Amino acid sequence: MLITDQNELNKFCNALKSEEYITVDTEFLREKTYYPKLCLIQIGNKDKKAAAIDPLKGNLDLTPVFELFFDKNILKIFHAARQDLEIFYNLTEKVVTPIFDTQIAAMVCGYGDSIGYENLVRNITGKGLDKSVQFTNWSNRPLSDKQINYALGDVTHLVDVYEHLSEELEKSNRTDWVFQEEEVLCDPATYENDPYLAWERVKIKTPKPKTLATLRELAAWREKRAQDKDLPRSWVMRDDTLADMAAQMPKTVPQLKKIRNMPNDLAESRHGPRLLELIKGVDDTDPKTWPKPKKRKSLPPHISATIDILKMLLKVQCAEHGVATKLVISNDQIEQLAQDSNADIPALKGWRLEVFGKDAVALKNGQLAVGLKGSNIVKYKVSNKTETSE
Repeated sequence: MLITDQNELNKFCNALKSEEYITVDTEFLREKTYYPKLCLIQIGNKDKKAAAIDPLKGNLDLTPVFELFFDKNILKIFHAARQDLEIFYNLTEKVVTPIFDTQIAAMVCGYGDSIGYENLVRNITGKGLDKSVQFTNWSNRPLSDKQINYALGDVTHLVDVYEHLSEELEKSNRTDWVFQEEEVLCDPATYENDPYLAWERVKIKTPKPKTLATLRELAAWREKRAQDKDLPRSWVMRDDTLADMAAQMPKTVPQLKKIRNMPNDLAESRHGPRLLELIKGVDDTDPKTWPKPKKRKSLPPHISATIDILKMLLKVQCAEHGVATKLVISNDQIEQLAQDSNADIPALKGWRLEVFGKDAVALKNGQLAVGLKGSNIVKYKVSNKTETSE
């Protein structure tokens, strides 16, 4: 069912108010805008009665939809929820809650790192999905029957996926693991784009404090302009152009025009002097406020060896507990752990401590070892006198 009429939308949403959970997906475009352009909202219930709601036709008031999304008594089921939640946050300045992300749940249940929806549906239901219209232009109207059926299929299959994963989590007492992982998705800060943090996404060859301070100002200018004009960042200015400006610090418009990929019309417009003003203004700021370059020290050989052994242990533990390695600890955190057994990292807290952290510290303390037994990696408890296979 495709909803383009307000009365139909009100009736559909009213019928869902008593549901324990609803399944949700969206279709959107972002290639030509800063903010995602919402083209379709799909919602279904436990009985797989679903509708596709068209926000581009009929001037629909989406308030009934948002009332469902913010109802604390209804669980909202998504797969890979991050971008969908960002769309709804941009529209309402509120976070959809409570939620259940089947991609996170799948990682907790051992389906691998960041498994795609199509593969997850196939693994759980044995059914394949028709993805032939996945990458069509969802803003074009009218939508074809094939597009609508594809869109609705995403939320009806999600019922089977959720029911299966929910049961697995209940049996293994891991439901709380999923909700712990989703805390970041329920934090408004996750969806707030601070222009003065935008510089952190730009790679630069000479990360000196003054250069980084200049980059921070220039990247903030680009971010705010992209937001105001609702354009992709790269359409306003490319990363390499920002980096070159920060490194060369031009003082005049002719110098500015020589920056790599700097559009002449932009340099000669009112924006050119503004960019030069931002660059010059860094000299008037306190150097103590300038960003500090992150210095990556080369690791001593024994630390590198410890990292390799910890990664072997991670594979053993994740296989034993049936959980995705990506969910337990990142490569950067393994490096921290290799250098400090008391590092302030998630792997030494909560459920991760039980799955990996305790054994990792024991390995570092010489109380545990890993090695090969035939073709398998195994761990061994180590005593003062002998080593016994665990």
